[in-house]
Amino acid sequence: MIQKDFLKEIIRQQEINLHAKEEGMIRDSLCTLPDIDNYALIVSGVRRCGKSTLLHQLLKKKYTESLYINFDDPRLYDFEISDFQKLDQLIAEAGNRVLMFDEIQIIKGWERYVRQKLDENFKVFVTGSNASLLSKELGTSLTGRHITSELFPFSFKEFCRFKDIEPNEHTTKEYMQLGGFPEYLKNPIEEILANLLDDILIRDIAVRYGIKDIRGLKRLTVFLLSNIGNLTSANKLREPAGINSTTTILEYLSHLEQSYLVSLVPMFDYSLKKQTINPKKIYAIDMGLVTSNVNRIKGDEGHKLENMVYNTLRLRYKDIYYHRRDNECDFITLEKGAITQAIQVCMELNADNQSREFDGLIDALKFYKLTEGYIITLNQEDVFQIENLKIKVIPYHKWQL
Repeated sequence: MIQKDFLKEIIRQQEINLHAKEEGMIRDSLCTLPDIDNYALIVSGVRRCGKSTLLHQLLKKKYTESLYINFDDPRLYDFEISDFQKLDQLIAEAGNRVLMFDEIQIIKGWERYVRQKLDENFKVFVTGSNASLLSKELGTSLTGRHITSELFPFSFKEFCRFKDIEPNEHTTKEYMQLGGFPEYLKNPIEEILANLLDDILIRDIAVRYGIKDIRGLKRLTVFLLSNIGNLTSANKLREPAGINSTTTILEYLSHLEQSYLVSLVPMFDYSLKKQTINPKKIYAIDMGLVTSNVNRIKGDEGHKLENMVYNTLRLRYKDIYYHRRDNECDFITLEKGAITQAIQVCMELNADNQSREFDGLIDALKFYKLTEGYIITLNQEDVFQIENLKIKVIPYHKWQL
């Protein structure tokens, strides 16, 4: 429970700090944020990817008269659902009709309060560091009253703009090393991303879900980050994680995905059951987070590039899979129930791997009745015509932009 005057002072100080902050580089997603009356806008994404800055930019651009409160403030850790009554009083006193709530998912019952404010004709913006904001909690009191938008660390395009550099193979390698977390790009000290990983594991997962085996959770996470681009299953993860229970592994994997740390991409199959039981490919939210938290990545640089391609696809597509029949293709995308493209990734196309890369892509193109596919590389560009199929070889920096 928090005293009203104390809450008022926290809000005042947070507002001063917010306005004193630099506006930062305008994010590409700012101009695409949906803005519909009577709906809450939910911006969800991994911790420290820039959600608060995005709200700040939105505030300065369109809503200068708004009330902002960041619930991820140690002084608000005792905030209870009953304290929303005091917040109501402060909102009434301030006369603001636009409310911006940062990391509100920390407060149990937050969704009912947001629904109340919508019913009172307030405009509400919410951010959170857990994808459950987009599912379970929103599926109760806010059903049909929210629009969701996900924010990720800087894309390659934003990375180049932030550092004022030209997109080319050299900047591709730099992005592969540094990733896109804004704070780390300003101060490239690896401890920043090491601490970020601990924050996510402890505050967003262990505390939220009552997990006591934090060491097991950390071992599992580091193993996943060390094996990006590889196939895995819950059974195969028990030994490296030091966790005997497959059920526990599955729970931890779900939490890691919900917190945006990792993605587990399934093999496409028209049978949902087969999608579930087949091994999944591991990808990380950001390459800087990987390089700062693992001693080495098993595999070649191609897996890093593959991870970057996945993160780019994730900005554009909701449904992403890998293909495996007679041969394997790294990515296929699904839109409105139809496969729309097939993509293969390798650092360099050469005599040793050309047959494998072509065979996997052609297998996918023929199976899904596509006529054109991509092979994304570091710096090669070419076009091949094989039978009636066109294969475009394109550097990552050109494809991504």
